Amino acid sequence: MIRTIFYLFSLLWISTAFSQNDSIVIPIDENSMLQERKMYEDLKEKYTGDEFNYETNTGESQNLLARFLKWLFQGIGDAIGINIPPNILQILEYIIYGLMGLLVIYLLVRVLINEKFNSIFSKKVTSIVDIDLSEHHIEAIDLDALMSSALKNKDYRLAIRYQYLKILKLLSKKEIIEWHFDKTNMDYELEIGEPQLRNEFKKVSYLYEYIWYGEQRIDETVYSNASSRFIQLNKTILQ
Repeated sequence: MIRTIFYLFSLLWISTAFSQNDSIVIPIDENSMLQERKMYEDLKEKYTGDEFNYETNTGESQNLLARFLKWLFQGIGDAIGINIPPNILQILEYIIYGLMGLLVIYLLVRVLINEKFNSIFSKKVTSIVDIDLSEHHIEAIDLDALMSSALKNKDYRLAIRYQYLKILKLLSKKEIIEWHFDKTNMDYELEIGEPQLRNEFKKVSYLYEYIWYGEQRIDETVYSNASSRFIQLNKTILQ
């Protein structure tokens, strides 16, 4: 027991001795003078410019359009001598994104709905409310009388529409297509089995869509040339 206690005291003494030998004494410099530094009052004005602006994201975090808009508005600001704040640039960027989104929505709706959407923004010279295709079958509509009225009023664009509806009416009577008011021209084209007839119908459909949905203003000469294509297709159907 006494021997064990002796060994413990010996180990403690040796550890203390080594730790004292390993310590490093750091000299204290008492001759140096401490100098107090002060902040400059014009510090904010001194460190200005884009390189000190940490609120605007630059570099890879911005897409190409954002960088272009920043360059454009900063160029305008420099030209007129106005410094545009970063938050204003961001607001202008969001506005342009919003306008681009509205344009995309407009084009999509224009393509999908076409005539119905277009009627909200443009006033037709002649209304076609007298043709309610959703309530009357096309074979029950007197398209010749309507076309004569349109030609009398020199509304050649509307007359082209009636010419095309006459084609659909004749195809329906011949049971070449199954007419329905919500079908598209592409639907009718796919229903036509005879290749030559289908090809001629495709050409006339393109002409009709260009004039009617494209809102082309046509005169009597253009109408006569277009009308000849419809007359020729009528003859092909009747053969």
